[in-house]
Amino acid sequence: MKIKLKQQKGKVNQTALSTISHLIILLPQNSIKTGPRNAWPEFPYAALLKQRLKRSGDSDTLLTTDLPNKASTHVTLSGIKADIDRFELLTLARKLAAPQLAQNPATITIIAPGFSDEDAAPLIKAVVAALLAASCAMPSFKSKAAKPSKLNTIQLLGIAKKIDFSRTMAEADGNNLARQLTTLPPNELTPAIYRKRVAKLAKEHGWKMTFLDQQTLKRKKAGAFLAVSQGSSEKDAGIVHLRYTPKSGRRKQTPLALVGKGICFDTGGTNLKPAQYMHGMHEDMQGSAVALGTFLALSQLKVPYVVDCWLALAQNHIGPNAYKQNDVVTASNGTTIEVMHTDAEGRMVLADTLVQAARLKPTLIIDYATLTGACHYSLSARYSGGFTNRDALIDEIISAGRNSGERVWPFPIDADFDDELKSNVADVKQCSLGGEADHILASRFLQRFVADTPWLHLDLSAGNSKGGLAHIPTDITGFGVNFTTQLLFDNNVLSKAK
Repeated sequence: MKIKLKQQKGKVNQTALSTISHLIILLPQNSIKTGPRNAWPEFPYAALLKQRLKRSGDSDTLLTTDLPNKASTHVTLSGIKADIDRFELLTLARKLAAPQLAQNPATITIIAPGFSDEDAAPLIKAVVAALLAASCAMPSFKSKAAKPSKLNTIQLLGIAKKIDFSRTMAEADGNNLARQLTTLPPNELTPAIYRKRVAKLAKEHGWKMTFLDQQTLKRKKAGAFLAVSQGSSEKDAGIVHLRYTPKSGRRKQTPLALVGKGICFDTGGTNLKPAQYMHGMHEDMQGSAVALGTFLALSQLKVPYVVDCWLALAQNHIGPNAYKQNDVVTASNGTTIEVMHTDAEGRMVLADTLVQAARLKPTLIIDYATLTGACHYSLSARYSGGFTNRDALIDEIISAGRNSGERVWPFPIDADFDDELKSNVADVKQCSLGGEADHILASRFLQRFVADTPWLHLDLSAGNSKGGLAHIPTDITGFGVNFTTQLLFDNNVLSKAK
């Protein structure tokens, strides 16, 4: 269900407030301190709320209370620091949204007294993003379904200058899609089912869609991808290629390629995972879901350039035909690969997918993958790792992570790491068996398949964060959509990727 955004000018008065059932109030933190120099902005029940906040024992706390008016308005209020960073702001927005949505209202109103319109806009956008994320229905297969969110309207009062929420809405749609797909159990999202879902989206949004099935991949000599898919009895694996073309603008160029790892279930292959590590491996396709969600957001925002999206869809199964250690396979760019561990399958399917993306000579390739435990051990689930073959993008990666609230930290990928990937029988080992710096070794491996195309690899260690992350309230975070839009629109990386 689409949520409507209504904006009204003018101050909030007692009459207007008597019709509001649910209200979020954003205040400058310095104004809610109890010292004599601080004065609350004027709005109905300000004195009462100030008193209740003081009674709570901490003037910095988040207050939830009901007003003694006709509507018994349910209020959540917080002060916001002048120097709050984006991640903190989004986390606070989630906390503000939760007690409101717990009552499942149809309308939630937001006011920001004490802020200028310019200062209020990013704060309100953060709260709107949190409301959109929390009200999105995640797939559930319980016999007794949970009540769906009734929220259909977010109302903004007291803002003289209209705020443009198009990007906030597009990012939310992209993130929600990524989380919904990743939540689906593996029997509900096989490569074949996934492809049907993508085809439906392509028809709805006017995207061109082609599918490189296993016979096509054999003709393209995509041995790395096929090594992984050969273990599955269902021959439904392949690479989905989507293209968005603007109605005007740079129609003939393909400046951006998004690539996603779509392993719909990962058993580990013949190097079988134990139960505690195999549990949750239906989420191993989250990279493809984030690539698709980002693609959706960019097409909704009608970017003026062509965008390609490549989804590597397969399952890493066991069976008599499954690939095994010491196999040697040849990728579609001619690179021969010695298989060292069948649970390093993500880099294998990405290798041939990156070759296909790079052959169209984009200005920049961004790939997304839940690729290595090593990245998670290094960063926890708070950050994701960034790897690039262009030093000029390193500062942009850090900046975009901080300013989007989806924090990314870059790692080195110097050439001497290749010493760990030297093979006696092939051009390269797929990985090492030592496990040291596997996130870096995986990136060095992947770099071989982008030729000299500017490239950014995101290892999504923050793809699942217990209790949520920033404004996202679910364990599955859909991390990467907001980071990418920040990178493209605000950091302008397409002009810097050379």
